Amino acid sequence: MPSTTRFTVRDLAQVAVFAALIAALGLPGTINIGTSGVPITLQSLGVMLAGALLGARKGVLSVLTVMAVGLVLPILAGGRTTLTSLAGPTVGFLIGWIAAVAVIGWLSYRMVPRYKVLPGFAINVLGGIVVLYVFGIVGMMLRTDLTAWGALVANASFLPGDLIKALVTAVVAAQVHRAYPALLSEPAGTR
Repeated sequence: MPSTTRFTVRDLAQVAVFAALIAALGLPGTINIGTSGVPITLQSLGVMLAGALLGARKGVLSVLTVMAVGLVLPILAGGRTTLTSLAGPTVGFLIGWIAAVAVIGWLSYRMVPRYKVLPGFAINVLGGIVVLYVFGIVGMMLRTDLTAWGALVANASFLPGDLIKALVTAVVAAQVHRAYPALLSEPAGTR
């Protein structure tokens, strides 16, 4: 018998709050480094937080909500829409948000109720940097004339900031899970 996934009102509220957080983290704008066309933003911090705090299902739904709203409103960093991002060199990073939040959420779920900062940091690096960069580099190669090595080098300057985001996420997640251990639970009806 196939399982059904039912979300409670609380689950949907959490999804909405994290979608709003991801959108709000785009408000400070972007910092462009080099000519790759991929800016530094805080929105990847929101993606990491959604995975680490909500888990894979609710985290993915938060990211998909941002993408859906972004089809009609310019809520991505730099005042971009989802379609603008999909048409440019950031396509891989935007699509990679889905895989990144899923990996972080799935692995974080397996760590609770004893979420620890160091393993959490490693999970955030794996999902929020390694997985996201793989998607991002492929997207850059498809939308620009960069080779794989060129795209990798173009993204090297983003690494220190992304490592800080991964650490901040792990510290926040450890505190939140200690105070509210049921936050990262599966929606009703799933097993």
